[in-house]
Amino acid sequence: MPVGERSPTVLVTGGAGYIGSVLVRQLLAGGWRVRVLDSLRAGGESLAELAGDQKFEFIRGDVRDDPAKAVQDCDAVVHLAAIVGDPACRAEPELARSVNLDGSINLYEAACLRGVKRFVFASTCSNYGRAADPSVLIQEDSPLRPVSLYAETKVAVEQFLLGQPRSASCIPVVLRFSTVYGVSPRMRFDLTVNEFARDVALGRELVIFGEQFWRPYCHVADLARSAMLALSASPDVVGFEVFNVGDTEENYTKQMLVDQLRVQVPELRVKFVPKNEDPRDYRVSFSKIRERLDFSPSRRVSDGIREILDVVGTGLIADPNDKRYGNT
Repeated sequence: MPVGERSPTVLVTGGAGYIGSVLVRQLLAGGWRVRVLDSLRAGGESLAELAGDQKFEFIRGDVRDDPAKAVQDCDAVVHLAAIVGDPACRAEPELARSVNLDGSINLYEAACLRGVKRFVFASTCSNYGRAADPSVLIQEDSPLRPVSLYAETKVAVEQFLLGQPRSASCIPVVLRFSTVYGVSPRMRFDLTVNEFARDVALGRELVIFGEQFWRPYCHVADLARSAMLALSASPDVVGFEVFNVGDTEENYTKQMLVDQLRVQVPELRVKFVPKNEDPRDYRVSFSKIRERLDFSPSRRVSDGIREILDVVGTGLIADPNDKRYGNT
């Protein structure tokens, strides 16, 4: 960067969250100035060590409120803030619709009015729902079949963003995240890989429902890094585009996750409970993000399992059953 040139500023909504707290650190390390907008529903400890960093700014607030201050003087927005996951949305459906849909539209419109150039939206591969044929890899242009309120709100925001005029000054980019796992400053154990590995580390018997159904998985650090790529890529490459985020080789059934766990903990105990119907069953292709953004994962499911076994097994996280490590 030329001497005297201002570092670009990015607003990260939900920056105290599971993915956001990782992304904020990556952005700061990459030379960005970072402003976080977060309501701190899960607390702010994940960002506490950043207090005093001259390139870091925190605003406690809600995306449903007037976000003008939050987006002021920002070059870009990464919008992660949401009521995340099916259980949390089922528990508070009106709040979920208000935050996930109305809040997202409110934020984008404010960003446009304040001259923000790029708007990166965190969506989900859950939008694909149950694939007609799980043996066929799903592409970004495959039909969306949301089967939960969480996915419905994400699909609605995608449609709003992609329906904006191509002349819009604030360019939207949609990232459909795989199911996330791994260690984060805002830890979660209500995610499949993390939950399974935690329970194995604690010596529990795994109880697996529907071991044959497919999902894609991606480490939290790699999902965060995909947002960095979406910010830095040419607008001609990412503008008004949707990218599945993950790796084609990282599609797994629950049975395959158990097999990965057994490699590291041969003595694990598991009970499979037959389940013939699952509203979500899909395998996803990630060729587009690999080809256009040169994205490939730095870590695999086996690495994430090792991380969780380590932090739980060594006692670094004293009570991994604490409710604060979940979104419900």
